Amino acid sequence: MAAVAATAQTGRTDSTCDGKLNGPSPTYITAWFHAGGSVTAEAKTLREQVRAFNASQRQVQVKLITQPVSDYTHEVAVAAANGDLPDVLDFDGPDLYNYAWSGKLKPIDSCISRSLRRDLLPSIIRQGTYANQLWGVGTFDSGLGLYVRPSILKRAGIRIPSEPRNAWTAAEFTNILRRLREAGYERPLDLQLDEPNPEWYTYGFAPAVWSAGGDLIDRANYRKVDGYLDGPAAIKAFTILQRWVKAGYVDPNRHGDAFEEGRSPISWIGHWFYDRYEKAFPGDVRIVPLPDFGKGTATDSGSWQWGITANATDGDAAWRFLSFLLQPQQVVQMTHANGAIPATRSAIRISPRFAAGGAEHLYIEQLEDGTARARPQTPAYPALSAAFARAFNDIVVHGRPVRPSLDAAARQVEGDLRDHQYYPQPSR
Repeated sequence: MAAVAATAQTGRTDSTCDGKLNGPSPTYITAWFHAGGSVTAEAKTLREQVRAFNASQRQVQVKLITQPVSDYTHEVAVAAANGDLPDVLDFDGPDLYNYAWSGKLKPIDSCISRSLRRDLLPSIIRQGTYANQLWGVGTFDSGLGLYVRPSILKRAGIRIPSEPRNAWTAAEFTNILRRLREAGYERPLDLQLDEPNPEWYTYGFAPAVWSAGGDLIDRANYRKVDGYLDGPAAIKAFTILQRWVKAGYVDPNRHGDAFEEGRSPISWIGHWFYDRYEKAFPGDVRIVPLPDFGKGTATDSGSWQWGITANATDGDAAWRFLSFLLQPQQVVQMTHANGAIPATRSAIRISPRFAAGGAEHLYIEQLEDGTARARPQTPAYPALSAAFARAFNDIVVHGRPVRPSLDAAARQVEGDLRDHQYYPQPSR
């Protein structure tokens, strides 16, 4: 469907796509990707997809540039300051809001067709939306849960939840950890405390705050942090997490192998560990919902997305490449490589692990039944995530007092909000 038709259907008036390519053929575009080399399966797959796209037609040709993931955000900031952003950029989902607010991206409502919008999981659309416009779209989504060894839990007489509505309560889970210790597992829980990326701590444990009935910021207007990041629900969630560590239930996991080596029969982690865990214990791995901290289990949605930058001179050329990546077979090819959740229903239907009855179907359930939530959709997210991660490290890892640590985190984010005049939405 032509992009100009998509504009009429969505009611949007952005001019990123008008349904025709500009200039002589071929049009050359550049795309950045967070890899830092060709060694990862994800990077290898994307290189193959770029080659396939370039070979499939001659009107648009893509040059792919990989950037080290550890420096990616910095490199984007430097390129933006120098006016050197590529035409197409990938970015971690929550970074979209700051990028859109600061003018790094173009809205893409005029590019996406109605049929593709219907095919995408609603969580993908939610994550890509800021100020009532769509700025990014991903080929995959994410999921979080507890990986467990059913054989061990059954021997200990522990029930295994089958769906979000019968998740273990936090109190029940604490008792399960005690019973597993009695069964010979001194530190039965892995929280991936060895993860060097600080975003893991926000992604991984904000759901505990949500499950306790709270949030990190007031989502009505994204202007208030006091009473949220340091509110009663956050205090409750962090206190429980801290107690598990203080009781010695949590493996420090300094080499990242607590579950695979059999020390911890429960691992709090996401979809990207399924293959390695299943390889370690074939047929003896199951994914169950995160514990219910009082108001129902909760988990995250959102992962890396693609956007068209403000530097792009031909939005239709950029979108032609992105629409290729969103074809069902291309989505399946990427999610087979990185273990992520296919972003479209058409791809899910041809992905046995995620389809109904599949080993990872829980992730789809969580995305569709409201269990999964997007991280706060605000340009202040980088500051919010950094403050949360620091508080997690202080409280859970180092055992520092809960309330003062969360109060300090809230003050840090409030300072960022004031410094940026509470991030007024860009004019349309």
